[in-house]
Amino acid sequence: MMLKELDLLHLWHPCTQMKDHEKIPLIPIKKAKGVWLYDFDDKAYMDCISSWWVNLFGHCNPAISNAIKTQLESLEHVLLAGFSHEGIIRLSQRLCALSGFDKCFYADNGSSIIEVALKMSFHYHLNKGKKRDKFLSLTNSYHGETLGALSVGDVKLYKQTYNPLFLENLSTKAPSGEDYEEALKELKSTLEKHANSLCAFIVEPLVQCAGNMNMYHFGFLDEAIKLCRYFEVQVIFDEIAVGFGRTGELFAMDYCEEKPDYLCLSKGITGGFLPLAVVLVKDEIYNAFYAPYEENKAFLHSHSYTGNALATAAANEVLNIFQTQNILEKNAKLSLFIKQEFEKLKEFDFLKKFRQQGMIYAFDIISQIPRAGLLVYEKALQKKLLLRPLGNTIYFMPPYIITKEEISYVVESLKEIFKEFKA
Repeated sequence: MMLKELDLLHLWHPCTQMKDHEKIPLIPIKKAKGVWLYDFDDKAYMDCISSWWVNLFGHCNPAISNAIKTQLESLEHVLLAGFSHEGIIRLSQRLCALSGFDKCFYADNGSSIIEVALKMSFHYHLNKGKKRDKFLSLTNSYHGETLGALSVGDVKLYKQTYNPLFLENLSTKAPSGEDYEEALKELKSTLEKHANSLCAFIVEPLVQCAGNMNMYHFGFLDEAIKLCRYFEVQVIFDEIAVGFGRTGELFAMDYCEEKPDYLCLSKGITGGFLPLAVVLVKDEIYNAFYAPYEENKAFLHSHSYTGNALATAAANEVLNIFQTQNILEKNAKLSLFIKQEFEKLKEFDFLKKFRQQGMIYAFDIISQIPRAGLLVYEKALQKKLLLRPLGNTIYFMPPYIITKEEISYVVESLKEIFKEFKA
């Protein structure tokens, strides 16, 4: 039996209506190198979306691979309760130095670290003698698929089925583009009415990725944090998708003068090699849990693979690459080239709302064609491109090692696809 047939017989794939695979090909991948994925017929596909936004420096990056191999010779994993290891200690020290936070708490994926931050914020207020049991998030937001993370999200496609299971969450208008005054007014009004019951305001800074790549100005974040400080509501930055250089700076929060109370990171932290996630906090939050055992103030959240040694080896090498190869400076130049190339697509009048933030570029298809984005996905595969759209939003979020020639190839291929639309 062929691999595709075995797959469809035994696997239930994520974020997929499996019936679609009656018509859309499933593609088992044999190997990968750089920005390219290769199937079992040796057909190549350029990974234009970094395999769901995790890959930073290319598939099978030799430096990260070697770091994991070296670590594998001495320690693969040890529990992080009562024990530790050098890799996690060094990584925590470096993340704190880079971010300005004091402490790291780890989990093993993005949704899980959002759960950690939500629980930690609720528990913080409880330890301070305040019972607050609601959260606030932006409309159009996405924070993950577990129940707490879904509770504070707002993308109906993922959320509406599970409404009866959720935490209580309030939402406030998301800004878009340069104008954020109306969103700020609504945020202030919401805080005035509900601050006493709110644990935290959770936000994806600068780009709501799963929310069709909605992008907005960092000025909203500075003003929003000031408002939350005034009303004593904590702020959680979900940088799972936008951290580690995606927006142009190492962290999206680096654009802001004000800083959040919690910084959640995952995806690119290991360069796309292994699952790892972390939430960073200041000592003020840590100290609210620091007490004699009998006071029952400890934060007892745990994951079996918390702080895994192989994952932290990958993460430390990712930081080495950032620090030794001028990645942010190179990306700044590359993002200008991406803008220059992709704006050639403006010749098609059914393509609208071209937008960019750092190494993320997106635009929308305005068409009566049913599932136009899916049609682009299928045609792109024929041209050796993995471009998985968000509805009718086409976005480009490649590994940072992509070349100018490869970027131009993506744009030329899209031109050919959209000429068929025009016809």
